[in-house]
Amino acid sequence: MKISWIGHSCFLLETDKGIKIVTDPYESGSYSGAVGYSPVNIQADIVTVSHYHADHGHTKEFKTAQIVDREGSVKVKDIEIKGLMSYHDDKKGDLRGKIIIFVIKAEGLKIVHFGDLGTQDVDADELKDIDIALIPVGGTFTLDAEEAIEVLDKINPKITIPMHFKTPKLGFGIDGVDVFLTGQDYEKKDILEVNSQNINSFKKIVVLNHQR
Repeated sequence: MKISWIGHSCFLLETDKGIKIVTDPYESGSYSGAVGYSPVNIQADIVTVSHYHADHGHTKEFKTAQIVDREGSVKVKDIEIKGLMSYHDDKKGDLRGKIIIFVIKAEGLKIVHFGDLGTQDVDADELKDIDIALIPVGGTFTLDAEEAIEVLDKINPKITIPMHFKTPKLGFGIDGVDVFLTGQDYEKKDILEVNSQNINSFKKIVVLNHQR
């Protein structure tokens, strides 16, 4: 599987069979230009949406993709996806609403995309044996670095890829990834090419360069 970070919370997961899964596509230029990443512009088969804020749920360009945006289990093109309801804040959604955490099973890998997770209260039993965790670390609107590490300690994924942090293309007032990486052993890549055989050959934290 090839995993590319498009930008913000948007990733492209591409299987060996060529199936393309896009997570949380953003609207380029939204929030008065604060989302400065270029348009996603990918012909996807499956699109997961954790919630419909403009920086996570811009699905208009995905005319032929199957949109997965709710709790429960679904199977699309041999990809198993389970949506788990959670919250955008630590007040059970009273501040920013609900979000969906997605657990994606494909090609022998189990990947969790945490969306705009804002609470450390996650169901560890539903998140067992995770191979790759895609988790927000920027704080303010989501978990911050310390909170993300606490969640990761509960589920102990083989690889963590941080997302939803400050970059030169993102104008939100959130932390950069350096706060999360302080004292951590990590590596940087443009694209992570991973399978069930080589997954233990990578660092526990892989920081991807945004592709847009």
